[in-house]
Amino acid sequence: MLTFRRALVAAAFFLTVFYLISSSSSNPPSITTPAVPKADADVEAAKHASTTAVTDKSPSGANSAQQNPQGQRPIQDMSRMTLYEKLAYQFPYDVESKFPAYIWQTWKWTPAHSEFNFRDQEATWTQQHPGFIHEVITDKVAVHLIRLLYASVPEVVEAYNALPLPVLKADFFRYLILLARGGIYSDIDTYAIRSAVEWIPDSVPKDAIGLVIGIEADPDRPDWKEWYSRRIQFCQWTIQSKPGHPVLREVVSRITNATLAMKRNGTLRGVIDKNVIEFTGPALWTDVIFEYFNDKRYFDMTHSAGSIDWKNFTGMEVSKRVGDVVVLPITSFSPGVGQMGAKDYDDPMAFVKHDFEGTWKPESERHIGENK
Repeated sequence: MLTFRRALVAAAFFLTVFYLISSSSSNPPSITTPAVPKADADVEAAKHASTTAVTDKSPSGANSAQQNPQGQRPIQDMSRMTLYEKLAYQFPYDVESKFPAYIWQTWKWTPAHSEFNFRDQEATWTQQHPGFIHEVITDKVAVHLIRLLYASVPEVVEAYNALPLPVLKADFFRYLILLARGGIYSDIDTYAIRSAVEWIPDSVPKDAIGLVIGIEADPDRPDWKEWYSRRIQFCQWTIQSKPGHPVLREVVSRITNATLAMKRNGTLRGVIDKNVIEFTGPALWTDVIFEYFNDKRYFDMTHSAGSIDWKNFTGMEVSKRVGDVVVLPITSFSPGVGQMGAKDYDDPMAFVKHDFEGTWKPESERHIGENK
């Protein structure tokens, strides 16, 4: 007769046997390997022995990435860091990430305001980039946005607020927003002719590129210094980048340090319109880019035929790649200007049309060099 006690013992026996069988046949837990980002100093591919037109071939001599487990970033004491190091910590660079689908523009008013006069231009960016987040940032909003993004780097906020001219702040803002968030910055008086998805050639993997720039000026004439600050001048009215790019980091560091130094010695108010190009504009932008192309921290220089300078880019008609940077010819961001080899708006390499409003300049200084 099955008593309650016998039933309890039998149940315990069968449970014990079942546990032993299931334990011996179960697989051990799998170990998941964490994702491995590339180290900041190694994500840029080594540059060619000379700067060449983009081809289907991968760049030779690329540095191998240092493999560091990805996880929660440890809190670090930033008090002993340089500004450059603080920016690198706050806005890390990952070349293998996607280009963020942001379009950033700035103006006194938003498109909803009755006095907004760039509706046709602004609309082309939305039309050519469906699915992108497109923001027109006003001066008032920009102040709060910079405070939010750079709250942990207060010297940047101080420098931005201290700049005495609107054009200086406009220049600084484009670098700041791209460093922190990435995407596309373009002046409000530009038309998008082609989508940014076409800017990088199909032969170049997008996970190897972190910055797309264009040539603004290639003045092959004896008096070029009367019109332009550099023999080859890179455009900063339209830029595409991934967050944290070292070029943007260096530009932000330089502007911040220079601004705060001038503020301390009382010379900041002496900055006038003619100083803008060197202080925050295309001269500074161009200098930092060329320095980056020749920086041993980011490029393997052992097989280089020499320094990369303006001679590598003058007269170019197709894209060129230098490490993680794609350089577009003058036609791409300045089509139809009728000089310096720029072709017309219907050229396959024409991506952005710029109206060159130059609203911060006196009328006599707009469109300089076009009719001489």
